[in-house]
Amino acid sequence: MQPTTVAAFWAVSILLVLTPGADWAHVIAAGLRGRVVVPAVAGLLSGHLLMIALVAAGVGALLARFPVALQALTVAGALYLLWLGVALLRNPPAPATGDAHAASGWRHWAVRGACVSGLNPKVMLLFLALLPQFISVGAGWAMPAQILALGLVHIASCAVVYLAIGFGAGALLRTRPRAARVVGRISGAAMVIIAVLLLCRTTTI
Repeated sequence: MQPTTVAAFWAVSILLVLTPGADWAHVIAAGLRGRVVVPAVAGLLSGHLLMIALVAAGVGALLARFPVALQALTVAGALYLLWLGVALLRNPPAPATGDAHAASGWRHWAVRGACVSGLNPKVMLLFLALLPQFISVGAGWAMPAQILALGLVHIASCAVVYLAIGFGAGALLRTRPRAARVVGRISGAAMVIIAVLLLCRTTTI
């Protein structure tokens, strides 16, 4: 693949990663809970990797041809985000310390992160619309290999940005419980808004 193609894709990808959304809300909440940022981010990345693999295998395009299946995925993802958002609004994360709490929550935050990104149909549709624009039919690599390579570039950007957001939220708000609760509620509200928008979209399909 041409370095210029990879650079052009990265420029678009990083702008999308820097746009706040459900992923941001998840890592901010993880940063406030304690030392669960890494498993939370790992979960998010695993969801993105699954979507990229599905697109590379052609499953994403197949789902896009069946509106009912895509609509069901959208509803499932929206309801999950709604549940998470309401939980954050009712019980905003407070700064936590101690390794015991973090260790017990690692699996929970990893699974939650995988669901946040893996159940988001917007991610798959984004890859379906974005990745083909940077694929070269005449390149030495097969198209699935090019999709996976570009997907890994996107995942690397996600890892850097999400880790910075999670650790930054923890460092800035860990000694400010009141501010941490406000930020937690804002993150919950963001998830609820995203979920409602997804549900509204399904009613117009």
